Amino acid sequence: MNTEMLKIRPRRLRVSPGLRSMVRETSLAVTDFVYPLFVVAGENVHQEIPSMPGVYHLSVDRAVEVAKAAAALGIPSVEIFGLPEYKDEIGSSAWDMASPVQRAIAAIKKAVPELVIVGDVCLCQYTSHGHCGCLAGKYVDNDKTLPLLAKVAVSQADAGADIVAPSDMMDGRVAAIRDALDEAGHQNISIMSYAVKYASGFYGPFRDAADSAPQFGDRRQYQMDPANIREALKETMLDLEEGADIIMVKPAMAYLDVVTRVKEITDCPIACYNVSGEYSMVKAAAANGWIDEKRIVLESLTSMKRAGSDIIITYHALDAARWLAE
Repeated sequence: MNTEMLKIRPRRLRVSPGLRSMVRETSLAVTDFVYPLFVVAGENVHQEIPSMPGVYHLSVDRAVEVAKAAAALGIPSVEIFGLPEYKDEIGSSAWDMASPVQRAIAAIKKAVPELVIVGDVCLCQYTSHGHCGCLAGKYVDNDKTLPLLAKVAVSQADAGADIVAPSDMMDGRVAAIRDALDEAGHQNISIMSYAVKYASGFYGPFRDAADSAPQFGDRRQYQMDPANIREALKETMLDLEEGADIIMVKPAMAYLDVVTRVKEITDCPIACYNVSGEYSMVKAAAANGWIDEKRIVLESLTSMKRAGSDIIITYHALDAARWLAE
């Protein structure tokens, strides 16, 4: 054995928890998390979503309770999604101030003013056809959709949202929303753009949760091809030029290389969305006793930080916050 080579022993820094902690390169913290909420009409609704164990449809009153619990755990932010009471061709319930999303934003902001509230800006949950914009035949008309998205963003800001997050993938929507927010006096409302949103198979459980599956075709005409990464960088730069404050990559786990590449080209905050399919696969494997859920979840979330994410939107947030506090 060449004893000279053994003067360099990386294992020396792994021999105890204290040493491992001292040299740890990536730190995961509860302040990294955004917890998604699905709000519905009614009162005292707390109904588990079958394809997303541990995630619930919540009436506004129960959503306030969960938001308080999240804040008590140190989670700094929630993102609000909703199921409307009515749908139509243009998704007009998306900017109705009496809809569950706007009412939940207002109620949570009143009850937990320190919590950062993110409003999801899209039309798919609100349109009768399930697509993310106005239709021209079976094609989503990009330019006719932009003013509608702007109305959604302004309505959420009026309700009390701190951040609006357009997830529709229409070209030019960040500029349209920024202009509309500024004209409405919401210059300090941030835009977290789903700039890099792939046409992914990992969204299945979310579409059950939000009742947002398209009635025909799919969303590949506006969401990104999973094979592309240069396009992700192009989308990022376009949205930054239009006024985005935070860039999001969605999904997370299968796209960590994209997170890293996006991080390399900008100094703005980077978010990733640990989406429903990623969550539900972990929950199913844990329920079958195949994996250690706590270990897998914390390892996965750490990988998102390691790849370059500053913000992680995750359904695991409540559990992860408790585990990190142990």
